[in-house]
Amino acid sequence: MRRRNFIKKTGLLGSFAILPFSCTFPMEKSRYKMGYQLFSIRDEMAKDPIETLKKLKSMGYEDFEIYGFDDENETYYGLKASEFKLVLDDLGLSVTSGHYGFSTYLEKSEDELKRFVERCIVGAQKISSKYITWPWIAPEQRTIENFKLMSHKLNIIGEEIQKTDLGFAYHNHGFEFEDHQGENGFDIIIKETDAALVKLQMDMYWVMHSSKYTPKELVDAQPGRYVMWHIKDMDKVTRDYTELGNGSISYQEQLPDPEKSGLEFYYLEQGGNYAISSMQSAEDSAAYFKKNLQNMI
Repeated sequence: MRRRNFIKKTGLLGSFAILPFSCTFPMEKSRYKMGYQLFSIRDEMAKDPIETLKKLKSMGYEDFEIYGFDDENETYYGLKASEFKLVLDDLGLSVTSGHYGFSTYLEKSEDELKRFVERCIVGAQKISSKYITWPWIAPEQRTIENFKLMSHKLNIIGEEIQKTDLGFAYHNHGFEFEDHQGENGFDIIIKETDAALVKLQMDMYWVMHSSKYTPKELVDAQPGRYVMWHIKDMDKVTRDYTELGNGSISYQEQLPDPEKSGLEFYYLEQGGNYAISSMQSAEDSAAYFKKNLQNMI
């Protein structure tokens, strides 16, 4: 499809005209782009990804982390990788990381894993992403033996990705911190992966929810390795997700030193439990972050 015809078809021409003045002409530029994990707004992305990205931009988001790459068809949200990149370019947005479906390859052969990694690399490069991220393993996979196996696979992936211009990271949840008769998956990942090959994406909600550590303590133990952050709040009663500023995590106290962390990108996130809707939650979290936390990063 020719570039101009694609832009016309997707309604991107004139999109900047509908954006608020403050978004098109920011008063001051932060050191980092304000990012959002698109899984947080997956219901809207499934309906109309282009319109959803426009709305997120109007809230001040400039950078994103994707999920749901279809490696067989090389698509993101139903769009070919090259077409998705056109959308991003014409909206002036970027994707700097992606969560890719590695968990199904945990027990497959190294050759199968490497073929999948190759397809992920192609997709990430076509959208000019910087990082490929392993986001989780399924509940039935969460054993000490599998954490050791996963650490081995993480090193293999990191070695393959290091041959390119991309980086590779592991994203924590809470299950890595669960005790298995004196052992836990997080310690195994830290000890058995090569820090030069496998960087870390810290989900601060899960660190505060499930571990005995604070984000600052994790950074102190592995300085320079936490190249990405996920920032989301925790409901004061249920401990579920909630909009930034509505929960129990005082990020004014918990945010680590970005330089010591090795921070390159951060993403606000809310995986569910929206007060009104996913779109309203994205807007509310953006407003709170810009007012209270952005100047700390």
